[in-house]
Amino acid sequence: MNENQDLLPSSTLRTVAWRIVPFICLLYVLNILDRANVGFARLAMQDDLGLSKAAFDLGFGMFYLGYLLFEVPSNLLMQKFGARRWMARIMITWGLVSAATMFASDLWTFYALRILLGIAEAGFFPGIILYLSYWFPDRQRAKMTAFFMLAIGLSNVLGNPLSGWIMDHFNGLSGLHGWQWLFLLEGLPTSLVGVAVLFYLQDSPHDARWLRDDQRRWLVDHLAEEDRVRREKHGPDRWQAMLQPRVWLLIAIYFTVAVGTNAGSAYFPTLIKEQYQGATNVQIGLLTALPHLCAIIAMALVGISSDRTGERRWHLAGSALAAAIGWAIVAWGPTPLVAMVGLCLAQSGMMSMLPVFWTLPGVFLSGVAAAGGIALINSVANIGGFFGASILGLMGLWSMAAILIFGSLLTATALRSWSPDNE
Repeated sequence: MNENQDLLPSSTLRTVAWRIVPFICLLYVLNILDRANVGFARLAMQDDLGLSKAAFDLGFGMFYLGYLLFEVPSNLLMQKFGARRWMARIMITWGLVSAATMFASDLWTFYALRILLGIAEAGFFPGIILYLSYWFPDRQRAKMTAFFMLAIGLSNVLGNPLSGWIMDHFNGLSGLHGWQWLFLLEGLPTSLVGVAVLFYLQDSPHDARWLRDDQRRWLVDHLAEEDRVRREKHGPDRWQAMLQPRVWLLIAIYFTVAVGTNAGSAYFPTLIKEQYQGATNVQIGLLTALPHLCAIIAMALVGISSDRTGERRWHLAGSALAAAIGWAIVAWGPTPLVAMVGLCLAQSGMMSMLPVFWTLPGVFLSGVAAAGGIALINSVANIGGFFGASILGLMGLWSMAAILIFGSLLTATALRSWSPDNE
């Protein structure tokens, strides 16, 4: 006997969430681990390759050259080939390139491998954001995006101690540096999981044989109705829609958080090492995990609150302001403990912006415009990722606070009450 029709939406979304979100969270854990482990590797890699601080910062940002150029084409190709095959391709290639970073031997091979990693990974994050829009209605998407993006915190909570342990215990084994083992042991598992994507994911609810027929019909019909209303209000899903002014407003807002998060990824281990002189790599890894652990809790709470109230503007602006205050505390930090509190607040604020932010493109974009628009926002705004580490290195910690304050003010003044209900 079928369950009461009133329970059908909640049971369907619960089934979809348990089936999809933990798995894509695992994919994103591996993604963040392979993208950010160079920030931990720099504790030894920078000296081993004979690179200056500025040269290494530039190399960290080189990732975004390939990333920016191939982001939009990658998301459009996902529309053509389907999420399952395209996500598998991305993961297999980026895992292999990440592992190959162990062969960096000088400035130019380091730069080339970072650019190649960006090309291989391009399209993964906006592809997942687009994929979530295939499965979840507007009002559930901030919460689901928050749960998916918990992977950022989980990756750093688990990955930083693991990275420190690998560098300490594998250094010199078979004549390889610890950072070389780091790239190898954290890159190859990604390619193996990429193969599993082919067998686990489905392209859309139409293909979800693990849903009951009534659940599948309800989900397909409900999402189709949302898409119909969206097209009536904002026009068809032509690719030109992704060039409208509100897309560029979102790019400006996301630029500010991209600068902060990527600078933090590049510098958190180094900042903590400076505060805690004499700490081992494992100890630095454990201390670096603490801000990310705080961010996991903050992201979940902010995402749930934003979905429950349907409010986006102040959740986003408030998170940006918290991040700015956190960076200011780090810059002021008279003691290691105060600086650590600042790092925790900065990371919590920046990460809490993300799940709320990524609900906004889906409010007015659909189809091809959504695929291209989400990728365009992520790629252009991540120019901030290219410059983030260099800005912090050249201009100091106060620059991060100033950029996040600008993000908070821009959000508060420009977004109004931008939510699915108000739209």
